[in-house]
Amino acid sequence: MLARTDDIEEAVGVLRAGGLVALPTETVYGLGANAEDAAAVARIFHVKGRPPTHPLIVHIGGARQLDEWVEEVPETARLLAERFWPGPLTLVLRRGARVPLEATGGLQTVAVRVPDHPVALALLAAFGGGITAPSANRFGSVSPTTADDVRAELGDAVDLVLDGGACQVGVESTIVDVTGDVPAILRPGGVTREDLEAVLGRPLAVPSASPVRVPGQHPSHYAPRARVVLVEPDQVAAAAEQAYESGQRVGVFLPAAFAGTPVKAHAVAAVPASLDAYARELYGFLRELDRQGCDLIVASLPVEEGLGLALANRLRRAAGPRSTV
Repeated sequence: MLARTDDIEEAVGVLRAGGLVALPTETVYGLGANAEDAAAVARIFHVKGRPPTHPLIVHIGGARQLDEWVEEVPETARLLAERFWPGPLTLVLRRGARVPLEATGGLQTVAVRVPDHPVALALLAAFGGGITAPSANRFGSVSPTTADDVRAELGDAVDLVLDGGACQVGVESTIVDVTGDVPAILRPGGVTREDLEAVLGRPLAVPSASPVRVPGQHPSHYAPRARVVLVEPDQVAAAAEQAYESGQRVGVFLPAAFAGTPVKAHAVAAVPASLDAYARELYGFLRELDRQGCDLIVASLPVEEGLGLALANRLRRAAGPRSTV
């Protein structure tokens, strides 16, 4: 059942008492705590199994509140906030005194955004403060895009789950570092590089590595239980068949260009031609192939333009080397 006013009031009480609330955003569901409560923030790390050096995003209720949470707001940051907030854009800025170091992974920078979801905005307005909220899942695993995903993964470890329906973007926010003279995209996401460049009037770098730690940078991230292998689009069917014949339980992401191609596999997810639709479905596909017992998923990368850049980033990390942290 979708969240109501009474649920928002209950969630505010949970946050003020130091509890954890799973909340919907337009990107994925977040695991939220009072951003100024160091003990509550520490509980997020414990529940997720997240390394304490991995910073969290502070969600605020509007661009007008940004000055309350950061040391200074450069003109570039102000411009991007005015254009893209509420929305799937996170800005990295110098940490203000209001933000505990527990929320920043010990860094003097903080990641901040305004989510574009009516339930999240209603909660932020009623709570009156900031909410730290990484994705509401175990560290490194597939991000949740429905309330049921959260319940299935975290269960009673969350004090309250607010149901806001399925997430409309489906991949996490774009993270832009605006602490220096030259802004850079540290994680591609729901706001495209092309849209950012159009507003700023300059090209933006997407470095493969960054001196600034931000969410989503671990080599293995957004990963299902099944191992993910990436091949060229025209090799997906052949790679799946080879794995199938070797006795593996195979799932396939079948590219839209090859729709209708016979594939020897245990489960097939038909990739939409629309990148927007693919972003909404990506994590659901990964979870579904896990539910079907696949131990291998064969996929290919989309063209890295528009949302394709974020999709390729998530797939590469889903296919990254697995290790304990």
